[in-house]
Amino acid sequence: MTNRPTIRCSMTSITNMLIHSVIIVLSFVLTFFCVKDAQADNRLRVLTWEGYVTQEDVGKVNALLKKQGYKYRVEIVSPYAQGADQMFDLIRAKQCDITFLTLFFIKMQKEKTAKLIQAINIKSPRLTNYAHLYPNLIELDMGMNSKNQPLYIPWGGGIYGFYINRNKVIEEQVPQSVNALWLDKWKHKFSLNKSQEWYNLGLALMKQNLSPFSLYQALQEEDRQRVRQISDPKGQLQQELSSLYSAAGDFWETAPKFHPDLLIVSSWGPDIYAENAKGANWQLIDFKEGHMAWLDTINFVKGLEGRKLEAAEIFANYFISKQVQTRVSRELSMVPASKLAPANTMLGDAMSILKENMFVPPYDHSSYEIMKKMTDKASKDAKQDVSQESASH
Repeated sequence: MTNRPTIRCSMTSITNMLIHSVIIVLSFVLTFFCVKDAQADNRLRVLTWEGYVTQEDVGKVNALLKKQGYKYRVEIVSPYAQGADQMFDLIRAKQCDITFLTLFFIKMQKEKTAKLIQAINIKSPRLTNYAHLYPNLIELDMGMNSKNQPLYIPWGGGIYGFYINRNKVIEEQVPQSVNALWLDKWKHKFSLNKSQEWYNLGLALMKQNLSPFSLYQALQEEDRQRVRQISDPKGQLQQELSSLYSAAGDFWETAPKFHPDLLIVSSWGPDIYAENAKGANWQLIDFKEGHMAWLDTINFVKGLEGRKLEAAEIFANYFISKQVQTRVSRELSMVPASKLAPANTMLGDAMSILKENMFVPPYDHSSYEIMKKMTDKASKDAKQDVSQESASH
């Protein structure tokens, strides 16, 4: 009987030790998650296309934020931006704070992405470089909300351009019009993009002296007769499109190929610069009809406010600075949005190359359905032509 108090005392000590241990573990876990939450809250997450935001940029913006007393640090979202749907999914899932949306993504598919990003305060004292942006790139309709406030800051743009090999073609023979792509002289000597085929439909419309976005416009105006006329599988436009596909010497997905037989190569731009750096001499064909254009922009996801919004504005201001915009022109082979940066030597400045009526519009589902049917038919017709040519030989 004399041993019982000792046992009871030992059990009490063990219990107390266990409780103490549990408290320590719980404290550690809570501290860990609090630190994690604080770190997560300090992130300024940026969804960007590959090459747009460098590690050097991240370091410089973080230094700016620290110097000005902001606790936020820039973090690049992985994976990089890949397209409209992927970017929408990441924005909706609240996986980013700042994005680099292509302008026409904003109001695509019933403006679903526009509803997830917020208006830009262009008068913010932290957006000092905004005043130096080209005036034709700001306040574009497809980037404005219902209150006529901008949902974007212009960053850099480009065109679906056609480049001719001047080492093989003299100046007098350089085409002046998109119509040249249908001439026997250039048959199988030019390439087309395969991943965004609406640009090719645009070429066929331009050949008819129409806007490259006539189908989209007819759908917006609910002009059913015009839509039927444009999309008629036996109509003139379909014939022109099928002829264009039959005449193309190559189709590319992400980057053009430079086959020896190709005298004209279509490109977004950067590949041309890389090829010319190797000693080639590809020069832009300045079609009289103009060039279909795109513009990449900086956007703020809804919910940014207070000091975090201010940090986002500091980030954006850095990316429309002369330093970064010069890189847009010289290293990314794009058209810079800022007048402070030197013009792109091949494409020219934003005022001359990026025309408002030539920006790709925010296509809706109906547009995509019709365009896909037309380009699929053009591809099928082109393959049949190749088969017939092979059989005849």
